[in-house]
Amino acid sequence: MQSKEPSIYSLKFGLLCASSFLFSASFNMLIPELPAYLSSLGGAQYKGLIIALFTLTAGISRPFSGKLTDTIGRVPVMAVGSVVCFVCGFLYPILATVSGFLLLRLFHGFSTGFKPTATAAYIADVIPQHRWGEAMGIHGICFSTGMAIGPALGSFITGMYSINGLFYTSSVFALLSIAILFNLPETAKEKQRFHPSLLKLGWHEILEPRVMPAAIITLLGYVSYGAVLTLVPDWSDHLGIANKGSFFIVFTISSLLVRFVAGKVSDRHGRIAVLKVAILLLIASLVLIGWAQSVWMFMGGAFVYGLATGLFSPASSALTADLSLPEYRGRAMATMYIALELGIGLGALLAGWFYADHIGRVPLLFYGSAGITVLGILYLFFGYKPARQEVNAVA
Repeated sequence: MQSKEPSIYSLKFGLLCASSFLFSASFNMLIPELPAYLSSLGGAQYKGLIIALFTLTAGISRPFSGKLTDTIGRVPVMAVGSVVCFVCGFLYPILATVSGFLLLRLFHGFSTGFKPTATAAYIADVIPQHRWGEAMGIHGICFSTGMAIGPALGSFITGMYSINGLFYTSSVFALLSIAILFNLPETAKEKQRFHPSLLKLGWHEILEPRVMPAAIITLLGYVSYGAVLTLVPDWSDHLGIANKGSFFIVFTISSLLVRFVAGKVSDRHGRIAVLKVAILLLIASLVLIGWAQSVWMFMGGAFVYGLATGLFSPASSALTADLSLPEYRGRAMATMYIALELGIGLGALLAGWFYADHIGRVPLLFYGSAGITVLGILYLFFGYKPARQEVNAVA
């Protein structure tokens, strides 16, 4: 009789997912309220920098987090990301000027520069390769639940109490995320003690060439997300939606629904097949969001956008893991996340600059984001050459 395959749902995996949920909720609960908060400080013209600065430092820190993940270990690097969120929550009320706020957004980006990189490497360490897609999908459900609850909770707390209450709540969630990490065993096989020399990077340590196809696909797929984060709060106001987090609730619910099966589908049928469907849905959703003249059409676009990202995220992460070598897994994940942050940052920066508080420009910006996303589908059909690692992983 054939022995039953062990479940991937171990205590380690559960704790990792719980920590990611709290971490995601911690920084995402701020997003819907930050544009109005920056305007109240006199910095309305800098709205595009809210996300762009955050993603800039996240991207810059990725090569360091990748190297440290492969050297000092996965758990310490995850802890650094949560600690940054904890500290920033307490500093926002203190540095209540435009320059202080923008400086904090720059610093806050280190959180996502560190924790997701190490988390993805940890998952690949504890889960069998032929189930990476499924595991990435389940972990994504937990992270996305934080994305859904965070913005809605943030708007509620701000309305009931104050923006400072929101900042402190963000810190509490980050602290809980750190506490869970202390119960996780380290999985790095050749762990070193931290030394400042580990922060010195050679050119070959910044990017992992083996995973560049996954990085290109990720960059083109995430430009639209930067535009969404920048424009949706004001577009929600324009359409008469009181809770600015409503879009993110619908978006995340649909993302959660599809993630239950998305990872398994990519394990069975290949990452590229799933990514093609995801990008086509991305394009359709962006057109629908920009075209929306009613709440129902807008929320319909949010639902389709969630389906697209729910398919895209676990497939792109699993493709990165497929193409990587175990000893450079941290660097590989960092490369993919550099592309992700670059895409989000460019999308946010360009959207903020062209938007400039002219609500009539919003539809054109969503259509433009859809146009950039078209490049992703063209790359998949005409530029991507399947690597042996991916073929073997699916087989």
